[in-house]
Amino acid sequence: MTRKNKLVRTGLSAVSAAALLMTASGISAPLSVGTANAAPDEYHDDWLHVNENAEIVDMNGDPVWLTGCNWFGYNVTTQVFDGVWSRNMHEMLNEMADHGFNLLRVPMSTQILLQWMNGDPDPYKVKVNEWKNPELTVEGIEGGTIKYSFDIWNQAVEWCRENGIKIMIDIHCATTASNGHQYPLWYDSNYSTDDWLTALAWVADYYKDDDTIIAIDLKNEPHGKNDGQGMAKWDDSTDENNWRYAAEQGAAAVLEKNPNLLIMVEGIEVYPKFDEGGTWDSQPVDYSRYPWSPFYGAWWGGNFRGARDYPVDLGEYQSQLVYSPHDYGPLVWEQDWFKKDFTRETLLEDYWYDTWAYLIEENISPLLMGEWGGFIDEEHDPTGDNTKWLTILRDYMIEKHIHHTFWCFNENSGDTGGLLTNDFQDWDVDKYELVKPALWQTNDGKFISLDHTIPLGQSGNGISLSDYYGGTVTQPTTTAVPVTTTTEAAASAETTTISGSQDSMGDANCDSKVNMADAVAVLQNLANSSKYSLSEQGEKNADCDGSSGLTGNDAITILRVEAGEIKQTDLPLK
Repeated sequence: MTRKNKLVRTGLSAVSAAALLMTASGISAPLSVGTANAAPDEYHDDWLHVNENAEIVDMNGDPVWLTGCNWFGYNVTTQVFDGVWSRNMHEMLNEMADHGFNLLRVPMSTQILLQWMNGDPDPYKVKVNEWKNPELTVEGIEGGTIKYSFDIWNQAVEWCRENGIKIMIDIHCATTASNGHQYPLWYDSNYSTDDWLTALAWVADYYKDDDTIIAIDLKNEPHGKNDGQGMAKWDDSTDENNWRYAAEQGAAAVLEKNPNLLIMVEGIEVYPKFDEGGTWDSQPVDYSRYPWSPFYGAWWGGNFRGARDYPVDLGEYQSQLVYSPHDYGPLVWEQDWFKKDFTRETLLEDYWYDTWAYLIEENISPLLMGEWGGFIDEEHDPTGDNTKWLTILRDYMIEKHIHHTFWCFNENSGDTGGLLTNDFQDWDVDKYELVKPALWQTNDGKFISLDHTIPLGQSGNGISLSDYYGGTVTQPTTTAVPVTTTTEAAASAETTTISGSQDSMGDANCDSKVNMADAVAVLQNLANSSKYSLSEQGEKNADCDGSSGLTGNDAITILRVEAGEIKQTDLPLK
């Protein structure tokens, strides 16, 4: 993107923001252009969005790295995280954070979300060891009566918050079932597209004031290849099985309730070879008899060829879109691209680049690898090819700053194993050591939380986002405490010198930076100065467009600085 085009898009964002904020009567809806909607506090300061450089950034415009893992159970009839049948859930979440995972992807079903929405009783027995988990009993004692599954879930959310772990809810399947992920679409014979949309809207609305939950993966692994079992396609139609169209509908349902959530959109399985005569109506072929296929194949949820021709359009909320492929090694399936002495270069040429990697290589979108993982031990991987693939992908994700959630925390994933072993009692040390370099950490090994206030974990080896970026909030606390906003920090640190100087012009929130966060602070202040106040110094810094008084044009001027069209030293404009 040229600098001019970047400026135009940034300026339009500012104009749109001003239009949303200001009406003839003075105040309208909160800002909703991919930045934090509410004044920073312990439940609203950690929302993320995507900037013009295809980076996921925080409310201050600082890049973050989401490096987490998956823990399933809510998508199956256990109706709680697997392993809580043998261990204490709180203890396992503490260990997850202490080992450096800052994001937890949680597979769920449309069914369980609708159950919670309606307050229906648990249809299956919740598999919790009440002796190991007294906190999850109604009486709060060992051997007590297990709580309702939704109450247990909200206890897990609270414990994640205490640990600085953020959560991504993944709609893994429509109907709660251990094989639910094998059904190709977001709807089935039990739950319709409308049911799915209702569930998405409800969960987004329920947690709209809790930034512990920062993202929703709309549907796990849409797939199918026109074999009569159902097929997710990707085009510009409004057909019910068009995943692109459904994803836009799902995103709209979520973002109407909470415009701050990141929206993860996975790919599909096959995409037609249009230049060779393939169409969506083509039939799959017997690969043992025919060397040619009418489709480009991929892992379930991994094919983004359609996104080049028909990108997902979230309208004014485009800054919340993240594409999320899945990728696996030869032990899950011996794909064609593994049938050689494969390297990063051959994987990119044979599969990765045209399937999903072009999105990050061409700076189109950030990527979050929603699932990657597998066995590394000699019993399962005697040739070492699976370990080789894991290492290649890990190093590629580190180099390209690809966000990811490892599959999985559970030990009971049949074709990959997990981070835990021995009935969830112990960590697989070798596997963890393979993953560890791809976790967000400082040069001296401190794991970095996605929370501005709360360090990651209980061990003292984690820090908060404010710690990492040199903020003033450095308390090594294990419970949520109110964050000090930049405005409050600036106000408390004011000196007798309050006139704006050239090196501070544009810095509305007094954090020694001039970026989108300052523009947001100006617009919020114009909408509701009592709720979104600026310090006296901040007001003087923000009045930078050359005219007297704070206006929406000051916000646009700040964005012009961020876009690079003008310099901070040009302020105030003549």
